[in-house]
Amino acid sequence: MRAAVFLCLLLSASPVAAQVTGPTPAGPAAEATPAANAPPPSFASERARRLDELYSRLREADGARQARAIEAQIGMIMAQSGSDTADLLMARAQQAVQQRQADLALSLLDSVIDMYPETVEAWSRRATLHFARRELGRALTDIEHVLRLEPRHYGAMVGLGMMLQQLGEDKQALAAFKKAMEINPHIERVPQIIQRLQPKVDGVEL
Repeated sequence: MRAAVFLCLLLSASPVAAQVTGPTPAGPAAEATPAANAPPPSFASERARRLDELYSRLREADGARQARAIEAQIGMIMAQSGSDTADLLMARAQQAVQQRQADLALSLLDSVIDMYPETVEAWSRRATLHFARRELGRALTDIEHVLRLEPRHYGAMVGLGMMLQQLGEDKQALAAFKKAMEINPHIERVPQIIQRLQPKVDGVEL
């Protein structure tokens, strides 16, 4: 299965050493996007520096309250694309989601991804919409893009685990959940999922 192969490759990298990088062209949209749509180098380097610092602080957070505050900061940085146009489209997509206009939200996110393929949260939010519509193949493809752009995106890793569970790939799902917990030891409910999955993967009766 493609997702399982991708996960094995991803797990070979250390979460501490993972860095924010630009994507490897993965399709016509990425290849056709003008270089001018990439965020300025200064923006990208500052973003990487801030994420490095926040992920380090997140692993060492003293309790759930402090972790939630750091998670919120990471989320804010992830949502920043470096483009006013992309940010406006993202805001409109979020509004469409809130108004339960999924088709419109998908169309807006498609536009962001076509023009600004390095916008991590556009891929992530589109994956969430595809997953909600039970379009697992499309959701998995988008999750792969998220994790190529930002291997420490623990939310995407949890999402990958949930999708692999639905596909009956418990071993790969367990690996994804454990990877997410390595990056962010404060994710709620995932430890319980791991506790339930581990005996199944190990072949131990519950």
